[in-house]
Amino acid sequence: MAYIPYVPYEEAETSLQELYRKYGGPKNRIDNILRIHSLNPPSMNHHFDLYAHLMKGSSPLSLVQREMIAIVVSACNDCFY
Repeated sequence: MAYIPYVPYEEAETSLQELYRKYGGPKNRIDNILRIHSLNPPSMNHHFDLYAHLMKGSSPLSLVQREMIAIVVSACNDCFY
C-alpha cells in the first residue's frame, strides 16, 4: 500500500479508468508507483513516458544495466518498488 492516497480501481472514472486499464495489464493490477498519480491522471502518463524513455530509449547502457541501477537505487532508498 502506498502512503500517498489514491483512487481505488473500482472507483476510477472516465480518463483515470482508461489509464488503469492501459497500465494495469490483463489482470487490472496497476503498480503503486503509478497508482499514486490517480489524483492527477495526466501525471500518470508523464511518469510512464519518462520511465519508458529511461528504460527503453536510446542509451549506451543495456536494459539489464539500467534495471540493476534501478534496483540498487531503490535498495539504497529503502524503496520496495
